[in-house]
Amino acid sequence: MTFFPAVNHVAVTVSDLATSVPWYGRLFGAEPVLDEDTGPFRHVVFALAGGQQLFGLHYFPGNAWPGEFSPRRVGLDHVSFGCLSRAELAAWRDRLEELDIKHGDIVDAHYGSNLSFKDPDGIALEFFAPPAA
Repeated sequence: MTFFPAVNHVAVTVSDLATSVPWYGRLFGAEPVLDEDTGPFRHVVFALAGGQQLFGLHYFPGNAWPGEFSPRRVGLDHVSFGCLSRAELAAWRDRLEELDIKHGDIVDAHYGSNLSFKDPDGIALEFFAPPAA
């Protein structure tokens, strides 16, 4: 093995698929490619990046965890979606506004620029662009 493999998929646990599936569908501009009840949980999966990556929503009936998502709790901090440039990042800011999705400002740093927002459960998401060359 000469390199570490790319991330294949991310799955987040949500409190209500009836809310989260259409929200992520609008964000991704896509319909799910899988909706399956496995017994212990139901998962709905979206294909991203031309099918090279998957983003799953998991729902565990009867296993609600109290409290909102917090990046300070041990576990997931956020999920980041890559943009090629700051201009693409700005286009995503405009798209979030069209979708009426609350978001922060674009934050520029020496390592790149990001645009943060949250899903209906408060899960932290962002768009990230590397610094200009």
